[in-house]
Amino acid sequence: MTYSDSDLLPLSALQHYIYCPRQCALIHLEQQWTENRFTAEGRAQHDRVDRPEHETRDGIRYEYATLLRSLKQGLIGKADVVEFHADKVYPVEHKRGRPKPTHCDWVQLCAQALCLEEMMDVEIGEGAIFYGTPRRRQPVEFTPELRAETEETARCLHELMASGKTPPAEYNEKKCAACSLFEICMPKKHRSVSTYLKEALREETS
Repeated sequence: MTYSDSDLLPLSALQHYIYCPRQCALIHLEQQWTENRFTAEGRAQHDRVDRPEHETRDGIRYEYATLLRSLKQGLIGKADVVEFHADKVYPVEHKRGRPKPTHCDWVQLCAQALCLEEMMDVEIGEGAIFYGTPRRRQPVEFTPELRAETEETARCLHELMASGKTPPAEYNEKKCAACSLFEICMPKKHRSVSTYLKEALREETS
């Protein structure tokens, strides 16, 4: 399948979808957005690389805020940094905090690689994510499994947006506590009766 320009979705929405489909819908369907400390720090870190500039150091060309597009995946966005070595193209994504327990950052980076491959007719085997807290890169290999997960996530994202429906809330204490949309989403208020009763019983017996 090939998408048209009018069908392209933000590449960053892939990460939102994997983190929480409801969060993704609130942001990209309902245009809801609030900022907390985590998003503000992340935005400040991205501001440092979100300028369309380039430089060359030690024989490596660094392109910042590179525009990306894939008609095959139906995605559009930017890469924080793309390094052009003598023998390879190497995308690098910048993140505020620590590596996450899910593959959402890996999928976002892999999607950037898929865009670059389509745009430049090259093969990209690896990239990296620079995490702000440990202040070091984590290499990411674009395996067949990761590519398949990325393509499937893009397909699910398009289905979600085409449906026009925001999924119901599913309360996850760790994820919800860090989400800037907590007050808008109200995940506890939208819990199922069975979940509410289980949590109430647990609180009474603790």
